Amino acid sequence: MTWPRRRFAQLMLLSAAAPSLSTAQADEASPEPEWDVLVYGGTSSAVTAAVQARRMGKKVVIVSPDVHLGGLSSGGLGFTDTGNKAVIGGLSREFYHRIWRHYDSDAAWKWQKKSEYGNQGQGTPAIDGAQRTMWIFEPHVAEQVFEDLIREHQIPVHRDHWLDRKNGVKRSGGRITSIRTLNGKTFTARMFIDATYEGDLMAAARVDFHVGREARSVYDERWNGIQTGVLHHRHHFGVLKTPVSPYRTPGDPASGVLPRVSADPPGSYGDGDRRIQAYCYRLCMTDHAPNRIPFEKPHGYDAGQYELLLRVLNGGWRELFDKYDPIPNRKTDTNNHGPFSSDNIGRNYDYPEATYSRRREILREHEQYQRGLLYFMANDPRVPADVRAAMSPWGLAKDEFTDRSGWPHQIYVREARRMIGRYVMTENELQKRRPTPEPVGMGSYTIDSHNVQRYVTPDGSVQNEGDIGVSTGGPYQISYGSLVPKPGQADNLLVSVCVSSSHIAYGSIRMEPVFMILGQSAATAACLALDRGIPVQALSYSDLQARLLADGQILEMPPARRSPSAARSRS
Repeated sequence: MTWPRRRFAQLMLLSAAAPSLSTAQADEASPEPEWDVLVYGGTSSAVTAAVQARRMGKKVVIVSPDVHLGGLSSGGLGFTDTGNKAVIGGLSREFYHRIWRHYDSDAAWKWQKKSEYGNQGQGTPAIDGAQRTMWIFEPHVAEQVFEDLIREHQIPVHRDHWLDRKNGVKRSGGRITSIRTLNGKTFTARMFIDATYEGDLMAAARVDFHVGREARSVYDERWNGIQTGVLHHRHHFGVLKTPVSPYRTPGDPASGVLPRVSADPPGSYGDGDRRIQAYCYRLCMTDHAPNRIPFEKPHGYDAGQYELLLRVLNGGWRELFDKYDPIPNRKTDTNNHGPFSSDNIGRNYDYPEATYSRRREILREHEQYQRGLLYFMANDPRVPADVRAAMSPWGLAKDEFTDRSGWPHQIYVREARRMIGRYVMTENELQKRRPTPEPVGMGSYTIDSHNVQRYVTPDGSVQNEGDIGVSTGGPYQISYGSLVPKPGQADNLLVSVCVSSSHIAYGSIRMEPVFMILGQSAATAACLALDRGIPVQALSYSDLQARLLADGQILEMPPARRSPSAARSRS
C-alpha cells in the first residue's frame, strides 16, 4: 500500500463516528458481495451519487481510481463557479451548507480573522448567512466534508482502484454485470454509475461517445466548432497594443515558431475537430509567509518555454493577478488569465482516450509547465522587475495537498469524453430556443470554453482560439436523457459527469455544483429502476420527478425568482 493510501486508512480509522470501510478493510472483505449500486470515480459527483443511493436504502460501493475524494471541488477549485445559486438544491446545496457550518466557527480561521474575509463571490456574498451556505472554501475543508459524508453513511470506498479498460467490463446482454480493476479485484453490481471526468467506464462498456468539437451544423449551434476570429474574453493576444510575433526570431518564419505555438493551420471556421479546451491545475497559493512554500525551479526547467510570455509582458500586459481569487485564510484559487497563463493550450488532446501511462505523461508535462511558469515569473531576470517583485511574496500553501507538497492532486479536466446518449444537450436547450424534456436538475453558468489552440494568423502574428463566453439568458434545465445511454447500449448504466452534451453546451454544464446535482439524480434513477426491475431508459419520468422534488432537487425556477446568470468568474 502506498503512503497516501496508508494515510487515508489511518484517517478513517481515527474518525470518532463509525467509519466507512477503508481501502485496506474493503480489500480484505471476502467474498466480495454483489452491490446494488456501484459508483466508479472519486469526484464530487461520485460522492453525492453514493450518498443518495445509500439514503434510498441501497447497498452501494465507490470504486475510485483516486485516493482523494471530491475531484476539483477538493482539488483547488474553491472559488465555486455557480451562476444563479437558487437552482442549486439537494445534496449539492447540503455540501455548501456544510462548508458554511465549518467556517461559522472561529476555529476555522487560522491565518485570518473571519471579519477580515469580505470577498464577494460570483456576484453574491461568499458567505450567505441568510441561506446558511458558503460558496468559497479551502481545498482541505471540502475534502473533509466529502469524507464526513462517506463516513456518516458508512459507504465502502476502494481507493486507487483503476478500471481495466481493455477487458474489465463484463456484460450479459444489454447489462453490465461486473467490473475488474487492474489489481485483479472484481466488483459485481446491479446498477453502475460512471462519475469520472474521463468517462472510462462508459467507454469500456462500449457506449457511444464523442471527443472534441462538433461542427456547427451537427446540432445547429452557433458557438460550436472552430471559432477563429471570435475573441470573447481577455485571454487572447488582441489585448496587447501591438501584435506579437510567434517566431523565434520576430518576423522571421524561417526561424520556426516559439514553444507553445502550433505551426498547424487552425482549420476552417465552424468545422469540427478532435481538439479540446485546455487543462490546468487550480493552485492554492498564499502570500502569508508562515504558510508559504516558495516556488522552486522544477526538474528539467527550460526558460525558453516562456519566451512568448516574456513578449506579452514586454508588450505591457499587467493583469497578472486578476484570477488570484481569494479564499479563506489568505489563500487563493488561482486560475488561468490572459493570453499566456496557466492553461497549457494544445497539450491535452490525447488525454481523453489515452492509456493510463500516456495520461500520466500528460499530467507530468502539465505540472512541469505550470511549476516552470511560476518560477519564471518570480525569478527570470528578463521578466520586468515590477512583475518579479509582485510575484516574489507568493508560494504554494503548506497546509494544502500536504502529501504532494502543496501541489493539487487533481488536474482540471474541463472536458474529455462526452456520451452520445438518449438525449444530447446543446446550446439550443441552454439558451431556451428549444424545451428540455424530463429535467433532472438545472444549470445557469455562462457557456464557457477555454482556449483550444494557439496558432499563427495569416498576417504572421500569434493568436489563441476557442475561448468562448456566451450567456444562457438565465437558468436552464438538464434532461434525464443526457444521463443514460441510448436504449440497448447499457441498460443499467448512468453517466453523471461525461453527460450527453455538445462541446459548447458542456462548457456550462461542467460546473462542480451541477456535477453534484447530476450525481444525486443519477443515483435516484438507478435506485428507482432497480426497485422496478427495468432498464434505466424505461424509468417513468413522473416517478423520478416526484422523488427528486421530495429530496430537494430544483427542476424549474419559480417565475418570481428568474434572473440572468450572475456569473463573473471563469472556470
